[in-house]
Amino acid sequence: MIRVLVVDDSPGDRQWLAGLLSRSPDYEVITAANGEEAIRLVNEYSPHVIVTDMLMPGMNGLELVAALRRAFPGLPVILVTAHGSEDLAMEALRRGASSYVAKSWAARRLLPTVHQVAEAAVQRAKISQLNQYLQHCRFSFSLASDCQLLKPILNFVHGLLECLELDSGEITRINIALQEALSNAVFHGNLELSSALREEDEAQYFALAERRRKEPPYCNRRVYFRGELSRQKLEFVIRDEGPGFDPSVLPNPHDPESLECPCGRGLLLIYSFMDEVSFNERGNEIRLVKRLSEKGTPEQPVVGPRDAPEETPLR
Repeated sequence: MIRVLVVDDSPGDRQWLAGLLSRSPDYEVITAANGEEAIRLVNEYSPHVIVTDMLMPGMNGLELVAALRRAFPGLPVILVTAHGSEDLAMEALRRGASSYVAKSWAARRLLPTVHQVAEAAVQRAKISQLNQYLQHCRFSFSLASDCQLLKPILNFVHGLLECLELDSGEITRINIALQEALSNAVFHGNLELSSALREEDEAQYFALAERRRKEPPYCNRRVYFRGELSRQKLEFVIRDEGPGFDPSVLPNPHDPESLECPCGRGLLLIYSFMDEVSFNERGNEIRLVKRLSEKGTPEQPVVGPRDAPEETPLR
């Protein structure tokens, strides 16, 4: 049973969000009316995930994220954003929040977002005795366009990140960025599916994905995933064999108003959680970099997207 704490000063919104989560038998939902009460309930009930509004009297969502990050660094926080809270939400993502859901899309997005974050947070391998010994690791995968492969791949990376002794909250954020990038490579790259179709009819979207996965030319395409990890820097390159795209046509991931856009959500999370994000000229390859301090903790993010050549080398 996954315990979720919902924080919102509006009784109506608090009840509505709790009701959305209660549709799943896997979740136990508790609620708080403000940030101070939320911290008390975290100490009392040890929730696995926090879902919080941004605009609240007293301690707002950004301040709550900062307080939880200090006291409970491994506890993931999901932001519920509304018009007027975009700037706070962008800053909260930079400071440690794990994901976000626009309030206007909560009815459809809240449950899958909580599931994604909770699953990433609880995947902890029992290999702590090896953590102090791993100094450098490089891997390379050639993957079929099968979304069922994403979970084991992310679990593999999760175990490596634990060996580098990153805190569980940061591991969750990195895994979410990788999940979004890999999903984009499979669905939008190799299978050439549009975000607009998913927003119109999610069932039709996944049905079409399953059909295309079995028919040419889509079935012959691969996703190439490479990584190089050390205690100073993490670097990942993901390339698909689709036609590519022009990244400049997507909503600006640094613009707070993009939080309300149904498309480009994954890219916004990627830019928020990684220090460097760049695409090759064709638009079918993304390079992600996370810089670490000597102790394996993330440095302050300085996001700097830039063009990268085809088949970006790992340096």
